[in-house]
Amino acid sequence: MKITPSARVLSMLGEIDFDEWQCVAELVDNPFDDFLDILRSGVEWPDGFTVSVALPSSPKGVLEVRDTGRGMSYDRLARAVRAGWSGNDMHDKLGLFGMGFNISTARLGRRTRVLTTRAGDTEWIGVEIDLDQIKDDFEAKDITEPKSDPSQHGTRITVDRLHRTRAEWLRRNGSALRNTLGSVYSWILTEHPFDLYVGGTRVKPVRHCRWGDDRYVLYNGKERIPAYIQIDEKLQDGIACRDCGEWQIGSGEDCSVCGSGNLAVRERRIHGWLGVQRYLDKTEYGIDFLRNGRKILRWDKQLFTWNNPDGIAGNEEPEYPVELAHQGGRLIGEIHLDHVPVTYQKDAFEYGDRSWLSAVELLRGVAPLQPQRARKLGYPENESPLALLFKGFRRNDAGLRCLVPGDGNKPVHADTRDWGRKFQAGVPEFQTDEHWWQAVLRHEEIKKQSKEAKTAASVPTQPDEKAVGEALGFPADMPTSGKAQPETASTASATPAPAAPETRSERLARYENAATPHAYLSRSFGHPELGYVKVRTLLLKPGERLLNDNRLPVPVLLDQRSGNELTALVDPEHAVFQRFGADYADLLVVELAAVLKVRARSDWGPSQLVAAIRAESLQDSVLDGTTVGAEARDLLAEIRERVAEALDRSGGFANAYGHLSDEEKVATEEAMIAAGRVGLVGSLGRDSGFVHHMPALALVRLVQAMPESFMDGGVFRGPYAGVSSPSGKALSLARVTGCLADVATLGTFAGGATTQQLRRARLSIALLRDELAGEG
Repeated sequence: MKITPSARVLSMLGEIDFDEWQCVAELVDNPFDDFLDILRSGVEWPDGFTVSVALPSSPKGVLEVRDTGRGMSYDRLARAVRAGWSGNDMHDKLGLFGMGFNISTARLGRRTRVLTTRAGDTEWIGVEIDLDQIKDDFEAKDITEPKSDPSQHGTRITVDRLHRTRAEWLRRNGSALRNTLGSVYSWILTEHPFDLYVGGTRVKPVRHCRWGDDRYVLYNGKERIPAYIQIDEKLQDGIACRDCGEWQIGSGEDCSVCGSGNLAVRERRIHGWLGVQRYLDKTEYGIDFLRNGRKILRWDKQLFTWNNPDGIAGNEEPEYPVELAHQGGRLIGEIHLDHVPVTYQKDAFEYGDRSWLSAVELLRGVAPLQPQRARKLGYPENESPLALLFKGFRRNDAGLRCLVPGDGNKPVHADTRDWGRKFQAGVPEFQTDEHWWQAVLRHEEIKKQSKEAKTAASVPTQPDEKAVGEALGFPADMPTSGKAQPETASTASATPAPAAPETRSERLARYENAATPHAYLSRSFGHPELGYVKVRTLLLKPGERLLNDNRLPVPVLLDQRSGNELTALVDPEHAVFQRFGADYADLLVVELAAVLKVRARSDWGPSQLVAAIRAESLQDSVLDGTTVGAEARDLLAEIRERVAEALDRSGGFANAYGHLSDEEKVATEEAMIAAGRVGLVGSLGRDSGFVHHMPALALVRLVQAMPESFMDGGVFRGPYAGVSSPSGKALSLARVTGCLADVATLGTFAGGATTQQLRRARLSIALLRDELAGEG
């Protein structure tokens, strides 16, 4: 069998940079193409659609790919293994047999054997491409094998004399290879009855863990923004070359690029979806782009960056994520671009092609995603699908406003990521978004109960007359509200008989029936030296008192169930929480330490037990300057943008800039220059751009100097203009500026903060978020 070019060129193809998974994927693409052709033809295929990849068991092993496709004739096989040839229509197929086949096999090993047969053929026919034996006559050795069953059909590709490093990778990374292929082919494996096996294990499609079609948030309390947006845009059909793949301009009969007359009318369509993941991740967010069902780009983030269409440099920083960027992002999508050309490595689209540029414009628009930035640059509001998701889900606050699960105080990002892993593992209760949704609702309920409890604690239900009397100097035994009424026969007989005392189990059941689960503290607690228990934590409803077996009030009560399962009841209205500000987790760990100490017969002291359990079980609650400082800076960025928008609305940027001291103006200019905004320095005071670069502490003085611009819903919800008394105005303003000063200080000087300062800053961050307009 003649194959061209020479073995030397074939060997050079093996130097092209293909990862091991890409080499295997090239050998999977072609049978999948065959399967798709069978489905389109409508013929019955009782033997199923299966591709099996056998991995080398040793450095000297072999890689084999088998499929149950139709098989090939001798002529078809000869063309298929010829380097540089492709019999596939470049707009219909995954694989580009020929070049992709030769690159992948040459990169994997020195010898490749291809055997193929069709139903009814008497034998397997094939070719052996031995890069160490092929001469300048370009002839590869024909091979055959007998068939035990004439009805057999399919193709086998075997690569041996593997390159040692690639053989080692394939031998050791079967699980990683399955995961990658499960992601690359997730759409095909989900939508078609195809089976792919690697190392004897079925490849499962790696699906997106997104919020359901019916979930949404209310932006500013009124605009409904869905968490899932379907995309289906039919473009005008075009004429494409079936040989080189180029789309044609004009109506000539031959390809304007390669001269071929093999032209055809092709559909051009952008379809798929954009949505929101149920958890934040540092790397696994972004948009997947597919061509003919195979993912070319995975978790691609380039649409989150605005590039100035006028070619002006300095505008290429990502617009998303902007809040808690150290936690990652959650905007995702799956977009099919079958009409857009890809590189030969199938790891990128041709980004200069007008088809790609049109798709980008449709999905993310021309203007920046950030509204204020768009206005400043003279663009109308971006109304693209991605801009809509950005507006509704750019922030990650716990609760219904941002559709983020929480614990009543803050988001539980570590928990939601763990739930995402359970989704991918196929755990039934995590397949829908219901678990996440209930955690959002529990957060809102806990937050509501906490506010009600604080309100109830601050207002006594009835006056303490005895305490008032003592304060006024009356005897302690003197009645303060009328005369004492002696008990008479009639009143005694009217007294009902005492009810039977409530049993412990009845009391606990009553507590549980009216309690609310605490998502964050419902988890496994323990330590390797002490063992672990699974705890379900419940918060009592307002007005309920938590009593122990001696009928004494306690803040936390443990109820041991079966095995290592415990129920922990917490009374949020207990004085230790309401008056002294103790944390639920702290006292829960104290109670659990006593249980684990007895179980493990440990000689550790109480403080050692509590410290070890907390460090092991509540790692995501750690207080450090890096984490809290990032939270402070993210909130400051949000406030800066809102302040700038308020100044743009009122036209008060010149007045605001005038409130900066000379030192602050110099610092603002230096920050602009450092950020590459040299061109904006000359316009200081003529627009609101300086707000994004002024010192953080100057924001505090700006709010104090111009409260009419920022209170009453301008930036913060607190009332100001309508408050009649000067002291009332000062109090309303101080609620904001006090917290803002804490956040600004930590956002600027987080490095040396003490634990107490970090606690205060985190509380100020939470309180200041609640003060933002539209966040009720």
